[in-house]
Amino acid sequence: MKNVKYLIGIAIISLFVLFTNSTFDKVKESKTPQNKLLYKELSFGANQLINEAFKGLAYGKTIDYHTHIVGTGAGNSGNFVNNEMQSAKYPIKHLKFNVYKNAAGIKNTKNADAEFLKTLVNRIKSIPNHGKYCLLAFDKNYNENGTENLKKTEFYVPNEYVFKIAAQYPDLFIPVISIHPYRKDAILELEKWHKKGGRMIKWLPNAMSINPSSEKCKLFYLKMKEKGIVLLTHAGEEKAVEAEDDQKLGNPLLLKPPLDMGVKVIIAHCASLGQATVLDSKGNKIKRNNFDLFLELMSQKKYEGLLFADISAMTQYNRMGVPLLTMLNNTAMHKRLVNGSDYPLPAINIIIRTSLLEKAGYINKIERKYLNEIYQFNPLLFDFVVKRTIKSPILNRKFSNSVFMRNEMLGF
Repeated sequence: MKNVKYLIGIAIISLFVLFTNSTFDKVKESKTPQNKLLYKELSFGANQLINEAFKGLAYGKTIDYHTHIVGTGAGNSGNFVNNEMQSAKYPIKHLKFNVYKNAAGIKNTKNADAEFLKTLVNRIKSIPNHGKYCLLAFDKNYNENGTENLKKTEFYVPNEYVFKIAAQYPDLFIPVISIHPYRKDAILELEKWHKKGGRMIKWLPNAMSINPSSEKCKLFYLKMKEKGIVLLTHAGEEKAVEAEDDQKLGNPLLLKPPLDMGVKVIIAHCASLGQATVLDSKGNKIKRNNFDLFLELMSQKKYEGLLFADISAMTQYNRMGVPLLTMLNNTAMHKRLVNGSDYPLPAINIIIRTSLLEKAGYINKIERKYLNEIYQFNPLLFDFVVKRTIKSPILNRKFSNSVFMRNEMLGF
């Protein structure tokens, strides 16, 4: 019974998105040079806001550290989506799948992989001064004995696929590998993909059933440290994919072992959702906000130069309260923040609410008007511009320019 309200909510939201989300067919590769009117399709005011967003940033040198690509396996891509997501027998999962399809510009499931890629490429190329996007592989769920658990694998994107795409579009993408540390061949895979140029690993512990503090990960961390490989990992509650059984694995404190071993870690979304069960000073179990635990980790001097965070999804309605305000105001922490879109989530319009950003004082009425116009043209461009536009309603601070550029401390 505890999940009934959650399931009903997902159903309502999914139905709403299905009938309201735009496919953004207007997005085309732009041939317009950088000037006062970047986009003939947009108003002068929207163009001004876009130009303002790129001020202070080296031309074409921005980077998005968190860009997903997904596919059904069409065209022998090797991708995988759980059958329950594609079956009307599981209405909640099926509706979610259709929401993601629509957001990614997929009209024909039989050609899903190619259409997802085409839409993403077009959305990036429509930005004349675009930088690069870290394209994330996504490993399967594994049991503790090192065997695959396809039943709990919602989707899978092989390392081969993101490397193939990055080779096809070297001016757009940086390939990011994903290797489950419980795999029997985990170390061998790590070495293999490092030799091919892999410099970052993507995990979503809640969905992959990874306990980052497990002894099973120790040798994996040692190899990551040796090779200088960065860990980009979700922390906090997971909403985008099924993770109810393992939400406890989103506790930011579970990332202490890799940090203590010298592995550089990027915590996605600043762990800005949900709570974790921890022990208080008397040994009693208590609930604490994941975001507060994240801030405690960031405040520890020994983790400076090791612990980072991305601001992906921070402007979505469910994260734009205390977490967003705190990160805007704490300019001293900006040197350890990087940008990420968490694409295709920005294209799901039910979670993008500029009205709430305006109400909270992050943007004004005119900015909201132009941001909405940009959103209808290209949600990926919108995600960048909105993060460059918002400011703290208390201290009037914005995210520093460095957040949107390559972070040299990460080493790649």
